[in-house]
Amino acid sequence: MDDFFDRSKHIYQSDAFEEIVKDTIRFFNGTPVHRLPPPENFVGTGVYALYYTGKSHYYQKLYELNRIEFKQPIYVGKAVPRGWRQARVKLVGTGSHELYARLNEHAKSIEQVENLDLSDFHCRFMILEGASSDLIGTVEAALIRFYTPVWNTAIDGFGNHDPGKGRYNQAKSEWDVLHPGRGWAYKCQGFSSQLEEVETKVRKYLTMGKV
Repeated sequence: MDDFFDRSKHIYQSDAFEEIVKDTIRFFNGTPVHRLPPPENFVGTGVYALYYTGKSHYYQKLYELNRIEFKQPIYVGKAVPRGWRQARVKLVGTGSHELYARLNEHAKSIEQVENLDLSDFHCRFMILEGASSDLIGTVEAALIRFYTPVWNTAIDGFGNHDPGKGRYNQAKSEWDVLHPGRGWAYKCQGFSSQLEEVETKVRKYLTMGKV
């Protein structure tokens, strides 16, 4: 035991680790883009990005960036193996479809919304399995830092699930205020942001050079 504290002895640094993360981002950006959801179910877990190419006045800048090629995601997320949070991944068999299921879930959310059209959304994704699945959270965080997608950084709630019976006292998310339509969100009775406030946040974020 050492009674003297030296912070430098607790800092982990690795150029090799940084290069691995950069390599995963390079690979991710080279993966094919599909409509949302992808055309068929598939096995795998990993990270993904959603791209918007519609003409909503909220996201005019994204339309300009993505109309020729997919440059700027509107949202980045992850789909981890079952048992990942409880460190029981090795006990789970193969054949996991979490990544496709997550993308399909997002598609269903968008279909319910009054002011978004699913045909305006595309996705790209990277499958991380086996030992590489340990990188899922790291790669997701790196992509969010790199792209600062508006649905990750400016407003929250797109990736939320139905909180379930007995928990509807919480506030409706900013995303659901801006994009009403998800049935369970209407049940949330907590004090929510006003539409004008959320619109202002999105407009300022996209016009101040954040993306």
